[in-house]
Amino acid sequence: MNPASSVSTLRVATYNIHKGVQGIGPARRLEIHNLGHAIEGLDADIVCLQEVRKMNRQAALRFRHWPEQPQADFLAPEGYTAVYETNAVTRHGEHGNALLTRWPVLRKTHQDISDHRFEQRGLLHVAIEVDARTVHAIVLHLGLIKGSRVRQVALLREFIEREIPAGDPLVVAGDFNDWGARMRYAMNAMGLRDASDLRGPRTLTYPSRLPVAQLDFIYGRHVEVVSTSVPRGPIWARMSDHLPLVAEFALSKG
Repeated sequence: MNPASSVSTLRVATYNIHKGVQGIGPARRLEIHNLGHAIEGLDADIVCLQEVRKMNRQAALRFRHWPEQPQADFLAPEGYTAVYETNAVTRHGEHGNALLTRWPVLRKTHQDISDHRFEQRGLLHVAIEVDARTVHAIVLHLGLIKGSRVRQVALLREFIEREIPAGDPLVVAGDFNDWGARMRYAMNAMGLRDASDLRGPRTLTYPSRLPVAQLDFIYGRHVEVVSTSVPRGPIWARMSDHLPLVAEFALSKG
């Protein structure tokens, strides 16, 4: 799983892993081990994860095989670097966004984009060296309320304008909670193209058992969309309430 000497495409995945646990009440089951195998099978250069637990005392007591490592480190395939930042601190632990990459990490930045006290949200930015070029990746998990998402995308724009050189390749991925892709116009105004905005089948990701909506998106700037896909099947339907979205990009020549 080592990087090739020359890169023509960049494979990016985004996945809301639902904190590694599925089911309700006594039927709750631990899926983090299956998720580890699944993420390795995606074979992505960059994996953007949401609802990732750093630790949770209650879950550690309930599940016999709860990993000792934070989930981002546990899920990182061999040879990958895991970058994590907490968005929410709860009674029993912490959770947030993570990025896994097979390419060297140059630096990371985190910004709180919470819109109100009932939803703690954050923006994770990671600069990665890909084939001697700096590629920027931002992992997001936007709010449940439309007004919150509008304001959070405005904060995203301010962050990009302030922190990311205008000519550098950029991907923005995550759970946008964006029913009907209403944030697409604001993202397009930043020069970011939706990887799913292609001819062909729709890339529905939610709910995983019977997808009726796309809540997960990958946007790119100074990269060209080659293809998009959503893995499907019984194993994917049971691991999380979301399905992963995978996009292949061609890096523009700098």
